[in-house]
Amino acid sequence: MKILCLDDEPLALKMLKLTIEKVRPDAQVIAFSKQRELISEAEANGCDVAFLDIHMRGMTGVEVAKKLKEINPKMNIIFVTGFSEYKGDAMDMKASGYIMKPVTKEEVASELEDLRFPIIPKKNSLLRVQCFGNFDVFTPDGAPVHFERSRSKEIFAYLVHRRGSSCTTREIAAALFEDEPYDKKQQSYLQTLISAMIKSLKKIGAESAVVKSYNALSVNVDTLDCDYYRFQELDSGAVNAYQNEYMSQYYWADFLYDI
Repeated sequence: MKILCLDDEPLALKMLKLTIEKVRPDAQVIAFSKQRELISEAEANGCDVAFLDIHMRGMTGVEVAKKLKEINPKMNIIFVTGFSEYKGDAMDMKASGYIMKPVTKEEVASELEDLRFPIIPKKNSLLRVQCFGNFDVFTPDGAPVHFERSRSKEIFAYLVHRRGSSCTTREIAAALFEDEPYDKKQQSYLQTLISAMIKSLKKIGAESAVVKSYNALSVNVDTLDCDYYRFQELDSGAVNAYQNEYMSQYYWADFLYDI
């Protein structure tokens, strides 16, 4: 989880950052005293949660929140203030939460456990999948996954593209082999490719990333940390990473945006 916090009072900012880190020691917490710097960080690298002081010199926390919502409508905003009269303005922003100063561990923990847009943990994912640019697959520690056959890798790419939808072998063949006849020879070849794909995933302990049923396959999306899936969730880091290239090596790969 990535958390940004903002306050133009140095001591208040330090205490806020320390409190958040005590509650979520596994999170990346970055503190800012200047509004524009926080906005630039969120725009460039994304953010899951932003703790914003409301009453600041220059741009208010509510105005910062509006900018952040333009970057990512599903960003969780938690307002922090010593002035209760701002609560109405904060709630108009459909904020995730509202904390009165002085901030306590209990209040921070309560707000992070009840986010408006829950953060789906990806630390236990079996694979990291890159769809933007060329398609590639990596282990969680960043090592490239080796597929014995390039067509096996393409089948896995197609399953990722379908985002958990069940695909029959005929559908996969139609995507990969276009107008070639779906005869016994092609069916046999496709089964060989599927077996090779499963074998490659099994070698790294990731065979459960693919779900097999009678004459059909799908990916288990919960096992993947995928830039394409994060884009669909309006993760601003993924949105900014997309440069109009999606699975570039595959002619069938059309980028689908369905938010």
